[in-house]
Amino acid sequence: MVCQACGASVVEGSLFCSSCGAGVPAAPPVYAAPPVQRPVMMPVSRVQRHLQTLGILWCVFGAYRVIGGLMGMFVLRVITLRNFNGGWPFSDHAGGGFGPAPGWLAALFPFIAVATAVMAGLAVLVGYSLLTRQPWGRMLAIVVGILTLFRPILGTALGIYTLWVLAPGDSGLEYDAIADRS
Repeated sequence: MVCQACGASVVEGSLFCSSCGAGVPAAPPVYAAPPVQRPVMMPVSRVQRHLQTLGILWCVFGAYRVIGGLMGMFVLRVITLRNFNGGWPFSDHAGGGFGPAPGWLAALFPFIAVATAVMAGLAVLVGYSLLTRQPWGRMLAIVVGILTLFRPILGTALGIYTLWVLAPGDSGLEYDAIADRS
């Protein structure tokens, strides 16, 4: 170290210069910078990336099934009642139409109502189980996804997406790990 006033050599750790008596400023302590901790980026599994979206889509599909079933029952009710006054193809007024609707059409109401309620309830239950990470949700989603494959367009797309995310063997292990954490 060197004295700032006279330039003489100063012994390390002394407070005054031995030559001129000037005070020697203490050297600032040198601290080693802590190593930079970078977060380790763990790859996010396919199941974890798609589980929230899949649960929401199943809930939306359940609502879609309710609306579709109600529309089907409305159309069936209109056909069987024939409440239009002439000119409508299913009415037997004014010489047009196909005559009276067959009686078996009215028997379809309970079937449509039960099928709509069961399938919509299953879809919402699958959505709920996936959103809340229930341990039984993966198996239920796979079974209902297979059944939904037979519904054209939206059902087929949702069934394929469900099977792509949840059906592989690795997905079972990933889903079980996610369900255990919840």
